[in-house]
Order: sequence, then C-alpha cells, then structure tokens
Amino acid sequence: MSHSSAVFSGLGPDQIINAVEKAIGQRMTGFTAPLPSYINRVYELQTMAGERLIAKFYRPGRWSRLAIEEEHEFMQDCALAEVPVVLPLDLENGSTLEEVDRILFTVFPKRLGREFEIIKDEDWQRIGTLIARIHNAGQAREAPNRVRLHPLESTRADVQQLIEGGFLSSQFVSDFKNVCDQIIDISTDLFKDTEIIRIHGDCHSGNVIYRPEDGIRLIDFDDMMMGPPIQDLWLLLPEYADKCRWEIEMIIEGYEMFRPLDRKSVRLIEPLRAMRIIYFLAWCSRQANDFHFKNNFPGWGTESFWSIEINTLTNQLNVIVESLETA
Repeated sequence: MSHSSAVFSGLGPDQIINAVEKAIGQRMTGFTAPLPSYINRVYELQTMAGERLIAKFYRPGRWSRLAIEEEHEFMQDCALAEVPVVLPLDLENGSTLEEVDRILFTVFPKRLGREFEIIKDEDWQRIGTLIARIHNAGQAREAPNRVRLHPLESTRADVQQLIEGGFLSSQFVSDFKNVCDQIIDISTDLFKDTEIIRIHGDCHSGNVIYRPEDGIRLIDFDDMMMGPPIQDLWLLLPEYADKCRWEIEMIIEGYEMFRPLDRKSVRLIEPLRAMRIIYFLAWCSRQANDFHFKNNFPGWGTESFWSIEINTLTNQLNVIVESLETA
C-alpha cells in the first residue's frame, strides 16, 4: 500500500479538522460526521460560527489534480450560466483544492434538500430543462483529463482493466471477453457522429435534489466526463427504453426547450446501460482490496459472482440487439 493510500485509509477526526481549519482559515468545533461514500471520504463538519460544511477527501490514484480541477471548472461554468449547483469554497490558497499528506480535498457549504420525486409529466419536463442547461454550460469547453465515454475508449479500457488485472479466473475470461467485444462492436457503430460534450455522467435520481427556495439541482459531479448528452437522461428512467417511451418523450420535450437533442441518440440507451455495467465492474476492481469495499461487497469476484455478471451482460446484449431490430 502506498503512503498516500495508507494515510487515506487512516484519516481520523483530528487530521480532518486540522486540515480543514488551515484550508478555510476558520476554527472548527470537534464535530465530525462521516457521510456515505463508496469511494471518497466525506465528512460533515461545523465551524465555531455554526456553519455546517462538507469536506470531501479524494481517494488517491483515482483522479489527478487536473481532473478534479476540471470537475470544479464545470460546476463553476454551470453557476455562471445561472444553473443551480453547490460550488466548492474558495480556500486560503486561492484554489478550490487543498492537500494534506498528498491527499487532495475540497470543502463545500452544506445544502439541505430531498430527492426529487418524478411523478408527473411536468416533473420529467422540468428535469429535462435542468439537464439541457447543464449541457449548454458543458459544451463551452473540453475536459481532456476526464473519462471519455466511448466504446473504443472507456469501455475497452475497463475490459482490459478487468482481464489484465487478473480479476476473473481463467474459466470466465473467454466468455467475458466475447460478450464485451460484441457489445463494443455494436456500440461503436452507433456512436458514429455522436456529439461528445462535458456531462454530469452519474445523473440518477439520487443526485437530483429539491429545495423549496432553489427548485431542483444536480449534486455530486465527481463522475463528470466527456460523453453523449443522452447519458444524463437515460439513468433517470425506471425501466428499459422500450418500456419508457413516454418518459423519454417528456424529458426530451423539456430538454429541447433549452437545447436541441439528436433524437437518434435514443438508440444509445441500451448500449450505454451495458457500458455502465462494465464500468461499474472495473470501478469495483480498482478498490477490491480496500477494507471498506470488502465489507460492503463480500461476494465480489467469486466464481458465482462472475457467472451472474456474464449472464447479465449476455442478457443486455440481447436487449441491445432486439432494440435495434425494432427501432
């Protein structure tokens, strides 16, 4: 284990409080409450003046400083476009990032809110308008240090990570590679001429919150990437695309109030679902030896696990093929 990884695993209240006090130039109380996060370390803190803050310590090796700066830059571009986001604080060093023992961290003001419930047609339209406004900000510049969501780039790299990293036993490698290669081949053809811009990347319902004074907003830009706009729409759907035609129509209707969407990109939904399954497997593999991960995912990487995952990918490949036949 590297020095920074060891420090990250052993982050304690005193170290957290001291680091944040120095970063923001304010005294803190002794209050530290860890918040759920699968990959980073996130804590709620309180200043002596009573302000609640959220400190986010980034897992070493996941993102470079430049990549995290691109996340913050995207959020700032959204704010400049009057899209409601929770911006990281400007710290004493003149940046939004600080470092303790080679661990990068940032600090946010705490903003309360509840998960936005999508019930009516107007709700789908409303969230479509929000995402379009974020994408208008997203198209303003590139993010060269972030993931580029494409079958030949991100997905192929994820497959290589799993196979070359030895996370599958030999009996499963051939079947896994075969189904992934078919998904990549089909998806690559569909990605031709697809618009690629900065997107949120993880736009599921848990990352859409509602505040009476602000309306709805997206939180947690940690997985922001370069990708097709439809990626930020399909994750909100309750079912497969062919069973959500009305929801898709409503969210696109809202989206197109602020930004055009290539309607052909709807056919990317099921390939993107397969790509997300592969992405999540690779994401898990990068922290498979982490103590907290092992506790949360005790069966990950077992023979029965890979048997189920290959079957899931095979079923999703069939869904892709069927969706293209009926398109």
